[in-house]
Amino acid sequence: MNIKTALLALVAAHTLGAQPALLVLANEDNTLSIVSPASLKVIATLPVGPDPHEVIASSDGTTAYISNYGGGAYNTLTVVDLAAKKVLPAIDLGALRGPHGLAFVGGRVWFTAEAAKAIGSYDPATRKIDWIMGTGQSRTHMISVSPELNQIVTTNVSSASVSILEKVGGGAATGPSSGDWNATVVGVGRGSEGFDVSPDGKEIWVANADDGTVSVIDVASKKVVATLAVNVQGANRLKFTPDGRLAFVSSLNKPDVLVLDRLARKEVKRVKVGDGAAGILMQPDGARAYVACAPDGYVAVIDLHSLEVVGRIAVGQGPDGLAWVGH
Repeated sequence: MNIKTALLALVAAHTLGAQPALLVLANEDNTLSIVSPASLKVIATLPVGPDPHEVIASSDGTTAYISNYGGGAYNTLTVVDLAAKKVLPAIDLGALRGPHGLAFVGGRVWFTAEAAKAIGSYDPATRKIDWIMGTGQSRTHMISVSPELNQIVTTNVSSASVSILEKVGGGAATGPSSGDWNATVVGVGRGSEGFDVSPDGKEIWVANADDGTVSVIDVASKKVVATLAVNVQGANRLKFTPDGRLAFVSSLNKPDVLVLDRLARKEVKRVKVGDGAAGILMQPDGARAYVACAPDGYVAVIDLHSLEVVGRIAVGQGPDGLAWVGH
């Protein structure tokens, strides 16, 4: 870490009260809210460009990156200085239109470009897109990148598939463009969108919005080993708890969040949150889950021990993407 980066990190910690923060997008208001998890109060609200859908924070907590989606109409990532609470010049993705899913791994911003049927990597140090790969699949929407930078997973909504990309040759330190990538396309249910890789890296669970099912993919064999008929039509996101024991599934069409036992592959509970739910974020310490209730204009706070709603955070119209700052 250079001196400038270290100073920015210190400023961010001071500005945010040396505490973690929750980032929440409201895609109808085109805003980002910075929320204190301790008080469940909004610290600041910033305008972040048209149709913001997903948000991710840099590892040092100084910067947020936001995808301006527009179903393919837009091609920018909004950049926010979290320390100064200031919106910076946007990243122009050129022909990579419809950015949506985001990850920040290995010092880079990884993103999907839905309209371009591609994924890419942006290096903040050089301020350049340093890698692009086509998926050949329709509506490549969400993305997960392994900490070792050797595996990338995407969901492809209209193709009813999951892409698993594995790096062959080259090292993480040399960047994504070194070596080669092998791609495996796994067929799942219709409307495959929300997904998560289990914390142990052994399974990928995919919520299929049109079928109301969850597909379980074994990472080693790259095959679907189970399809769970769990009645989650309109499913939007799926997230594992940090211990990997439970999976939460939100639905835009249902008033509750489905909680599944990963090992038993059965329903544990349905937690009533509002009139519909979108983004899900797990607190890293395993204490809480945050669920963006888009029709209701708030984020529901769920205690992961009692599986009860313990709070609501008003964040504007159409809350959706969520991210965590800090540890």
